[in-house]
Amino acid sequence: MILSLSLGLVLLFAGGETLVRGSVALAARLGVSPLLIGVTLVGFGTSTPELVTSIAAALRDSPGIAVGNVVGSNTANILLILGVAALIAPIHCEPRAFYRDAAAVMASALACLGAAAAGAIGVATGAGFLAALGAYLGYIYLRERRRHDAAATMHAREASLAEPLPRGVWLSLAFAVGGIGLTIIGARLLVAGAIDLAAALGVPDTVVGLTIVAVGTSLPELTASVIASLRRQGDIALGNVLGSNIYNILGILGVTAIVRPLTMPAEILRFDIWVMLAATLLLILFAVTGRRLSRGEGAAFLVGYT
Repeated sequence: MILSLSLGLVLLFAGGETLVRGSVALAARLGVSPLLIGVTLVGFGTSTPELVTSIAAALRDSPGIAVGNVVGSNTANILLILGVAALIAPIHCEPRAFYRDAAAVMASALACLGAAAAGAIGVATGAGFLAALGAYLGYIYLRERRRHDAAATMHAREASLAEPLPRGVWLSLAFAVGGIGLTIIGARLLVAGAIDLAAALGVPDTVVGLTIVAVGTSLPELTASVIASLRRQGDIALGNVLGSNIYNILGILGVTAIVRPLTMPAEILRFDIWVMLAATLLLILFAVTGRRLSRGEGAAFLVGYT
């Protein structure tokens, strides 16, 4: 059980990193712009562990882990990951990019709340989530390509966090495919271990999904944000978290619901989704009032998470 959890987390992390680096290298060699790489591949790549884990959980009829993974990851991204990043170096916000992405994060969180209140996320809702994600990505890409402003610069710089290791198109493709394989195997091990742990502890699998699974699948975001903060690129750390939270709800819940419609666990509707919404509002409040997250605010985030 513990071995399955640990090995699953290691494979998820290694697979996510390999997938991102291989995909970025492949895209760059195929002539894809750094802006598009930052907007799509980096954001999607760091959310791959959450995606494959939620799908694996749904296929094992464990909606508590599938949904709890997303809600818990979004909460951890804000309170834990941004808290750590802000402690390393204060995070300054570029207003135009922040307001747009923060609005999208809040809209997606409210959409998740609406789905939770309805009691289920079906195929139609999942397709709607994916359509909204596609529209959002298309909007920011077209807007920033026409006007190369600070927001475009930030998304383009996100691609630099995933420094490509492989050389050559075929080797890059092999890294990307290998990364996908590792994440799939890791997700299966993680979900199996999480279900066994929940049974051993006598708690709902939702609890394990919201905690161990959620934090574990957020490791790529933590790594990317810490690296960005150490480089004094706090705007990238913030953009990484905002983008990941949008992907998690619209992309991961969307795809998972299409693969297997999800029943919303009552525990999440009663408490955890409200924590996610409160964390999102807190982030927006801190960033708007001072246009930055200070070390003190980062410490407050960490205290709030614990």
